[in-house]
Amino acid sequence: MYFQSKKEEAIKLRKEGNSYDYISSRISVAKSTLSAWLKDISFLPNELMVENRLRNINNIVSIKRVDKALSFRKATDYAKEKVKGLLERDVFMFGLGIYLGEGSKTASVTRVVNSDPRIIKFTMMWLKNCFGLTKKNFRIRLHMYPDNDENEVISYWMKTLKIERKFFQPSYIDVRLNKKKNRKGVLPYGTAHLGVVSNGNKDLGVLLQRKIIASIDFVLDQ
Repeated sequence: MYFQSKKEEAIKLRKEGNSYDYISSRISVAKSTLSAWLKDISFLPNELMVENRLRNINNIVSIKRVDKALSFRKATDYAKEKVKGLLERDVFMFGLGIYLGEGSKTASVTRVVNSDPRIIKFTMMWLKNCFGLTKKNFRIRLHMYPDNDENEVISYWMKTLKIERKFFQPSYIDVRLNKKKNRKGVLPYGTAHLGVVSNGNKDLGVLLQRKIIASIDFVLDQ
C-alpha cells in the first residue's frame, strides 16, 4: 500500500511535467524505480522545468565562454613570451616556413598565395629585408568570386598592403558553376597572389626562387 501511494504520487508529479530529479527528491524514491514506474507516462515539461533547463544551458554556455577566453589569454601570453624580440634569423626562418607552405616551387617563379593579408604583408617584408626587393618588384593578382565587389576588394588590399593600384594585375574571377553554394561569402576579399618581377635584376629572377628553395631544402636535410 505504501509503495502504491508512492507510485501514484510519482505518476501525478510526472503528469504535471516534473523531472525525475525533482520527483525523486520529493518522494524519496530512486530514479531507477521511477524509470520503471513512469516509462509509459506521457510527459511534457512544465514551465519551471523548462526555465531550469534554459538556465542550466545558459550557465553551461557562460562557463564555456569563460573557459574559452581564459584559454585564448593563456595562449596569447605564451606566444608573447616565446616570440618576443624576433631576430633577423627568426624572420628569415619564418619566411621560409611560409614559402614552404604557400609558395610556388615550380616554374622558376617566386609567388606566395594566401587569403590572410598578414601572410602576404609579412612575405613582402621578408623579401625586402632578406633578399633586397623593393615595392617595385611586387605584383598582386587577386583571385575573386562573383559575390566579391572587385573595386572594394582591390581597395582593401591596397590599404592593407600599402601598395598602389598600378602594382595590381588584372583580377581573376572564378565563375565555375560547380562551386558549393555554402562557400559564398567565405572569402570576402578573395585570395592574393603575390608575385615577384625582377625588373632586369638577375638576382631577383630565377635565382631568387632557387635561393629560397635551396634554403628550405637545407633546413629539411638537417
